[in-house]
Amino acid sequence: MLAGAAAVTFGAAYVRGLTGFGMAIILVPLLGLIISPGEAVLLGILLQLLIGPVGIKVILADADRKSALTIAAFAMVTTPLGIWLFKQTPPDVARLLIAGIAIIAFLLVLLPYRTGSGPGPKETAVTGIASGILTGFAAMPGPPVIPYYLRQSMSPDQARASMMLVFFATAIAGTISSFALGLGSWRLVWLSVLLFLPMLLGNWLGAKSFGKISVMIWRSFVAVVLALAALSAVIRLLP
Repeated sequence: MLAGAAAVTFGAAYVRGLTGFGMAIILVPLLGLIISPGEAVLLGILLQLLIGPVGIKVILADADRKSALTIAAFAMVTTPLGIWLFKQTPPDVARLLIAGIAIIAFLLVLLPYRTGSGPGPKETAVTGIASGILTGFAAMPGPPVIPYYLRQSMSPDQARASMMLVFFATAIAGTISSFALGLGSWRLVWLSVLLFLPMLLGNWLGAKSFGKISVMIWRSFVAVVLALAALSAVIRLLP
């Protein structure tokens, strides 16, 4: 079990280092093949918390802090609601909803780029609220945040850093809320510590690759990652 979790964590962390997102979207469905959906959600949150401070100076320097901090604030407030909803949802239904979330994330990225001015305050707030609920429900803050940034005419550096800043904030809120609402598990805390090294290595290799590929290839890779995550989530629903 540990070897399988380490391999999945390494691969997901590589994607995070390269794209700025994707770790939870990949981790949670695949870890759910090894442990229960509830444990997979909490482990995904804990791992994002541990990797969040890595490279934080560069993240703060590159991010669009106004939008990222606004989204993060709304997300942190609504994360407990997502955890409460998850506690009320049967495991089979949770698996179905998590698969749907992964599919929606892929479809949203395929939408045409936004023209003109960027998103307004209302769209930014809705993105944060949705991200917080999905953090608590599925440890997946990305589906609303990824298209928010990738559909703008924003450089990969700024989009990547902005997403990383939001996801670190949601990981903090998710961890606190999980333990406060009785979902926390010290067994999973220790497991996340054991998985930190493969996660750190994968993230480092991904970050080394970032900047060495063109913007078009980077955006194409983003779409492929989301497509594979959606496919893996759907496969899990098959008998």
